[in-house]
Amino acid sequence: MSNDNGEMSLPIHSNGQPLLQIKDLHVWYELKRFGFGHAGYVRAVDGVNFNLEQGEAIACVGESGCGKSSLMKTILGLNIPTKGDVVFDDTSLSVTRGNDLREYRSKIGYVQQDPFGALPPFMNIQTILEEPMIINGISDKDERQRRIRKILEEVKLTPVEEVLPKYPHMLSGGQQQRVVIARAMIMEPKLLVADEPVSMLDASVRVEILRILRKLQESHNLAVIYITHDLSTVRYFSEFIFVMYAGEIVEFARMQDLLDDAKHPYTHALLEASSDPNADNALVQREIPKGEPPSLVNPPPGCRFHPRCPHFMEGICDVKEPPNFEVAPRHLVACWLYDENIAHKDAL
Repeated sequence: MSNDNGEMSLPIHSNGQPLLQIKDLHVWYELKRFGFGHAGYVRAVDGVNFNLEQGEAIACVGESGCGKSSLMKTILGLNIPTKGDVVFDDTSLSVTRGNDLREYRSKIGYVQQDPFGALPPFMNIQTILEEPMIINGISDKDERQRRIRKILEEVKLTPVEEVLPKYPHMLSGGQQQRVVIARAMIMEPKLLVADEPVSMLDASVRVEILRILRKLQESHNLAVIYITHDLSTVRYFSEFIFVMYAGEIVEFARMQDLLDDAKHPYTHALLEASSDPNADNALVQREIPKGEPPSLVNPPPGCRFHPRCPHFMEGICDVKEPPNFEVAPRHLVACWLYDENIAHKDAL
């Protein structure tokens, strides 16, 4: 499904008002020459649209530099949209300032990638978890203690009395990430943004952390955006998935539909690059596209993946940006291969 301008709009919600609406979002960073003169823009997010309902989980995948972190920071209220808007819980980010912005941010939890770097080393766990509540005006000490005890039990950091006096360096990496998750949940948010939450953890604890996040989503009716470059972990967590490349969404589908039947050539490349636990496949030649992602200062015309695409069609892919094609129910792909009017298209 596309909007009136041919841009991708992801039909995740089925009825009612979605919790989060991303409307034609552009996030551009200005470049300066010698610190003063204008030298262009880095088009980190360039026309992204999607909706998310309360209680739904969606994964955003793509390689480094695709724009997923800039998208995440804008949703958190750390960036102001260059164009378009983020509407969260009926609040428009474009017009939100001051105390309203603090209230906006208090409804969104953020799980960082590096748990050790995310936790202040000079604070114990009690202080780390109390600080967000104090900042947001929860003055009742008993209420703060109730929330701390409840969330530590939910992330399986027990006994609580032994955990609270400890400092981050006294905990393992998995325990530190549980504290990060607890801090993200302490204000009882409606939306949780998890930015590569298991990429810096040992393989032995990754699935357990994802299960904790999944249980929190279900018990608190959380909407969750799971940001990653690793397709091997998304199957544990999300119902829907969208793939970003060079600041744009190129494919969206239900999780299993995309893993079983990916359509966009770039999505195929991501799947080929994913780790394979089957030792029998160690010597299998993988078809990884050559080249590097394009410059976001001066992206190529047409489809931004066309310089690396094995199915490149001259005079089409390099001329006009592809609209969104619905190849199956709730499976959208921005690729000219799926235009029925192009008779000489290749089949994936």
